Amino acid sequence: MDRYIAVEVVYALADKQMLLRLSFPYGTTVRQAVERSGLEAHFPGLDLRNCPLGIFGKALARPEERVLEEGERVEIYRPLIADPKEVRKQRAAKAAQARAASK
Repeated sequence: MDRYIAVEVVYALADKQMLLRLSFPYGTTVRQAVERSGLEAHFPGLDLRNCPLGIFGKALARPEERVLEEGERVEIYRPLIADPKEVRKQRAAKAAQARAASK
């Protein structure tokens, strides 16, 4: 008899989010769950075979190997538009310019 586990699969854009509660056979990997979720139908252009994935906010290096456990939340990550370090540098430079201009 097959054993099933319940998990959540989530994906979000700035203007649209989706959380699915799904059941999969025990032994399903993170990548398999995402590919079977059907989210591509709701988000055209989403490449579930290659996108970065994580569980509860922790990115996975090998989602093809990581077997899911009961109650986990699989997160599908989007590519970063800007490098966070670069954004902080730009913000700091602007603040320094503003301070210098106000003196």
